[in-house]
Amino acid sequence: MTISRAVCIMALAYGVVAESDQARAQQQGGPPAVGVIEATKRPFTESNEFLGRIEATNRVNVVARVTAFLDKRTFAEGAEVKEGDVLYQLERGPFEADLEAKQAQVAQLQATLVNAKLTTERARTLLGGPAGQQSTYDAAVANQQSLEAQVKAAQAQVDLSKINLDYTEIRSPINGKIGRTAVTEGNVVSPSSGVLTTIVSQDPMYVTFPVSVREAVALRQRYVPRGGFKAVVIRLRLPDGRMYGVTGELNFVNNTIAQNTDTIMLRGTIPNPPLKEQSSDQDTLRELTDNEFVTVSLEGVEPVQFLAIPRSAVLSDQQGEFVFVLGADNKAEQRRISLGQSTATIAAVTSGLSEGDKVIVEGLQRVRPGEVVSPGPASALIQSVMTNSSDTAASKNRGGLGPKPAGATP
Repeated sequence: MTISRAVCIMALAYGVVAESDQARAQQQGGPPAVGVIEATKRPFTESNEFLGRIEATNRVNVVARVTAFLDKRTFAEGAEVKEGDVLYQLERGPFEADLEAKQAQVAQLQATLVNAKLTTERARTLLGGPAGQQSTYDAAVANQQSLEAQVKAAQAQVDLSKINLDYTEIRSPINGKIGRTAVTEGNVVSPSSGVLTTIVSQDPMYVTFPVSVREAVALRQRYVPRGGFKAVVIRLRLPDGRMYGVTGELNFVNNTIAQNTDTIMLRGTIPNPPLKEQSSDQDTLRELTDNEFVTVSLEGVEPVQFLAIPRSAVLSDQQGEFVFVLGADNKAEQRRISLGQSTATIAAVTSGLSEGDKVIVEGLQRVRPGEVVSPGPASALIQSVMTNSSDTAASKNRGGLGPKPAGATP
């Protein structure tokens, strides 16, 4: 027998003896030690996430109302404009000349009308004498009335000319941010030229998001008894992952369901104030932009009480989620549970547990249903998690209405 073979045999024998001693030690050590914690009620803010889009509350396509040469553009592209600000100045000469011609025509007709009134009055006076004739008076009255109608028609033409002259200054109908111009100075514009530029309002903004019919029904059942639209607030996550610092409110549910997606459109309003860090010489900058994609979080205003246990206590198999609780005679009992919206560290239990149940949270790898365990308080780390964790943080699963799988990322 070689030396190396002898060493191998001795090592094998030593391993067998060590394993036997370890098994004996485990048998003599008694029930496995576990850490337990009581299920207690805690407030959770219910939340559902959807993909949404920012939309301006007002949108105006600026078009020309008359045909004329464009003399001047008076706005800076991309700037914010006020209602009534002049955007384009069109050639005024032809419209001013037309207005003067129409006013002259009115003056001419008014002078003729004055003479007709005098003629009518003379004919009326002569009716009492032998030279008066009824037919002469009737003709004078008809001529006067005809001239009065002509004066009114001519005055209407004057008013129309004034309107067209005013249209040579194209003004902003709303407050908002203006886009790029489609035409430059020197071009002829007309109503058929199309959109000259577009203005979109900036504050507040709409946020629209589609919700599946199933989720919409669940939201209705959840929030209508609590106040409907007033029972929820809207929070936004921006495309770069930041949470928008201002909350909005839900104000509209569409009256029809999209057949191709089986969703219904919801809409809310949210403020869009200017950014504070911009300097005074900059154009006004705001966080939200028309047609921007965002993540919409629909949160309950009032937190809801749920039984809370550490997330690490929740196990799962093909049948769903379960936990081990401490039963009579310190025997481990398996309990099937249903989870609501939860945080990364705390699970909200909607069914399967009662307040005060002692849930096994540590030493789970050694626990078997029906076996006796040696319970003790959970570690300080677990207890601090239950004490200091943000209880009102909601799960971030989109939709998030059903039970949440154990261990899923919130």
